[in-house]
Amino acid sequence: MKEKVIQVKTFTPKPHDLSHEWYIIDATDVVLGRLSVQVANLLRGKNKPTFAPHADGGNFVIVINADKIALSGNKLAKNLYQHSGYPSGLRADSYAELLEKNPERIIRSAVKGMLPKNKLAKVQLGRLRVYAGAEHPHTPNQPQVVEISQVSQQAK
Repeated sequence: MKEKVIQVKTFTPKPHDLSHEWYIIDATDVVLGRLSVQVANLLRGKNKPTFAPHADGGNFVIVINADKIALSGNKLAKNLYQHSGYPSGLRADSYAELLEKNPERIIRSAVKGMLPKNKLAKVQLGRLRVYAGAEHPHTPNQPQVVEISQVSQQAK
Protein backbone atom coordinates (compact mmCIF):
# COMPACT_ATOMS: atom_id res chain seq x y z
CA MET A 1 0.00 0.00 0.00
CA LYS A 2 1.17 3.46 -0.79
CA GLU A 3 1.20 6.07 1.92
CA LYS A 4 0.04 9.49 0.96
CA VAL A 5 2.68 12.14 1.55
CA ILE A 6 1.33 15.42 2.85
CA GLN A 7 3.32 18.48 1.89
CA VAL A 8 3.12 21.48 4.14
CA LYS A 9 3.79 24.78 2.46
CA THR A 10 6.10 27.28 4.09
CA PHE A 11 4.29 30.33 5.41
CA THR A 12 5.55 33.57 3.93
CA PRO A 13 4.02 36.67 5.50
CA LYS A 14 2.48 39.17 3.12
CA PRO A 15 2.67 42.93 3.78
CA HIS A 16 -0.87 42.96 5.22
CA ASP A 17 0.13 40.20 7.67
CA LEU A 18 2.89 42.33 9.21
CA SER A 19 2.15 44.68 12.08
CA HIS A 20 4.44 46.78 14.23
CA GLU A 21 3.48 46.95 17.90
CA TRP A 22 5.10 49.19 20.51
CA TYR A 23 6.89 47.78 23.56
CA ILE A 24 8.55 49.54 26.48
CA ILE A 25 11.36 48.12 28.62
CA ASP A 26 12.69 49.59 31.85
CA ALA A 27 16.47 49.05 31.95
CA THR A 28 16.87 49.72 35.68
CA ASP A 29 19.34 47.17 37.16
CA VAL A 30 19.14 44.90 34.10
CA VAL A 31 22.40 43.45 32.78
CA LEU A 32 23.31 44.86 29.36
CA GLY A 33 23.53 41.51 27.58
CA ARG A 34 20.17 40.24 28.80
CA LEU A 35 18.53 43.52 27.87
CA SER A 36 20.10 43.50 24.41
CA VAL A 37 18.87 39.97 23.64
CA GLN A 38 15.30 40.87 24.59
CA VAL A 39 15.38 44.10 22.59
CA ALA A 40 16.91 42.44 19.51
CA ASN A 41 14.28 39.68 19.54
CA LEU A 42 11.46 42.23 19.79
CA LEU A 43 12.97 44.36 17.01
CA ARG A 44 13.17 41.33 14.72
CA GLY A 45 9.64 40.19 15.61
CA LYS A 46 10.70 36.77 16.88
CA ASN A 47 7.91 36.90 19.48
CA LYS A 48 5.27 36.64 16.75
CA PRO A 49 3.93 33.48 15.12
CA THR A 50 4.35 35.14 11.72
CA PHE A 51 8.14 35.53 12.11
CA ALA A 52 10.17 35.10 8.96
CA PRO A 53 13.86 36.09 8.87
CA HIS A 54 13.52 37.80 5.50
CA ALA A 55 10.37 39.81 6.30
CA ASP A 56 10.20 43.02 8.28
CA GLY A 57 7.70 42.04 10.96
CA GLY A 58 9.55 43.69 13.83
CA ASN A 59 8.26 45.96 16.56
CA PHE A 60 9.05 49.37 17.95
CA VAL A 61 10.96 49.16 21.23
CA ILE A 62 11.38 51.96 23.78
CA VAL A 63 14.10 51.54 26.41
CA ILE A 64 13.89 53.90 29.37
CA ASN A 65 16.30 54.49 32.26
CA ALA A 66 19.33 53.65 30.13
CA ASP A 67 21.57 55.42 32.62
CA LYS A 68 20.65 52.87 35.33
CA ILE A 69 21.76 49.78 33.40
CA ALA A 70 23.98 47.21 35.12
CA LEU A 71 27.23 45.88 33.72
CA SER A 72 28.49 42.59 35.10
CA GLY A 73 32.04 42.05 36.27
CA ASN A 74 34.64 44.80 36.01
CA LYS A 75 33.43 46.17 32.67
CA LEU A 76 32.88 49.72 33.92
CA ALA A 77 36.59 50.40 34.33
CA LYS A 78 38.15 47.84 32.02
CA ASN A 79 36.21 47.63 28.77
CA LEU A 80 36.45 50.33 26.16
CA TYR A 81 33.99 51.41 23.52
CA GLN A 82 36.46 52.04 20.74
CA HIS A 83 35.05 53.80 17.71
CA SER A 84 33.24 57.03 16.99
CA GLY A 85 31.56 55.79 13.81
CA TYR A 86 33.58 57.99 11.47
CA PRO A 87 36.60 57.04 9.33
CA SER A 88 39.81 57.26 11.34
CA GLY A 89 37.63 57.97 14.35
CA LEU A 90 39.35 55.65 16.77
CA ARG A 91 38.77 56.85 20.28
CA ALA A 92 38.69 54.96 23.52
CA ASP A 93 35.97 55.71 26.04
CA SER A 94 35.44 53.49 29.06
CA TYR A 95 31.93 52.30 29.77
CA ALA A 96 31.95 54.40 32.96
CA GLU A 97 32.51 57.58 30.91
CA LEU A 98 29.88 56.60 28.36
CA LEU A 99 27.39 55.77 31.10
CA GLU A 100 27.67 59.35 32.33
CA LYS A 101 27.82 61.11 28.94
CA ASN A 102 25.80 59.00 26.52
CA PRO A 103 24.19 55.83 27.96
CA GLU A 104 21.97 55.48 24.89
CA ARG A 105 25.03 54.67 22.80
CA ILE A 106 25.96 51.67 24.93
CA ILE A 107 22.56 50.03 24.49
CA ARG A 108 22.28 50.91 20.80
CA SER A 109 25.68 49.39 19.97
CA ALA A 110 24.97 46.23 22.00
CA VAL A 111 21.64 45.70 20.22
CA LYS A 112 23.21 46.44 16.84
CA GLY A 113 25.72 43.66 17.44
CA MET A 114 22.91 41.17 18.06
CA LEU A 115 20.98 41.95 14.88
CA PRO A 116 21.76 40.16 11.62
CA LYS A 117 24.30 41.86 9.38
CA ASN A 118 22.08 42.79 6.45
CA LYS A 119 20.00 45.65 5.05
CA LEU A 120 17.02 44.69 7.19
CA ALA A 121 18.99 45.33 10.39
CA LYS A 122 19.24 49.06 9.64
CA VAL A 123 15.46 49.29 9.34
CA GLN A 124 14.96 47.29 12.53
CA LEU A 125 17.51 49.35 14.47
CA GLY A 126 15.64 52.48 13.35
CA ARG A 127 12.68 51.27 15.42
CA LEU A 128 14.72 51.37 18.64
CA ARG A 129 14.19 54.38 20.91
CA VAL A 130 16.52 54.72 23.90
CA TYR A 131 16.11 57.35 26.62
CA ALA A 132 18.38 58.02 29.61
CA GLY A 133 15.51 59.05 31.88
CA ALA A 134 12.07 57.69 32.64
CA GLU A 135 10.17 60.10 30.36
CA HIS A 136 9.50 59.41 26.69
CA PRO A 137 7.28 61.09 24.08
CA HIS A 138 5.64 57.87 22.82
CA THR A 139 2.69 57.57 25.22
CA PRO A 140 0.11 58.13 22.42
CA ASN A 141 1.30 54.85 20.85
CA GLN A 142 0.22 52.94 23.99
CA PRO A 143 3.31 50.71 24.37
CA GLN A 144 2.99 47.37 26.13
CA VAL A 145 5.28 46.86 29.12
CA VAL A 146 7.84 44.05 28.86
CA GLU A 147 9.22 42.79 32.16
CA ILE A 148 12.72 41.37 32.31
CA SER A 149 12.65 39.14 35.36
CA GLN A 150 16.40 38.63 35.74
CA VAL A 151 17.93 41.75 37.21
CA SER A 152 21.50 42.23 38.28
CA GLN A 153 22.67 40.50 41.43
CA GLN A 154 24.68 43.62 42.23
CA ALA A 155 21.53 45.78 42.42
CA LYS A 156 21.96 48.67 44.77
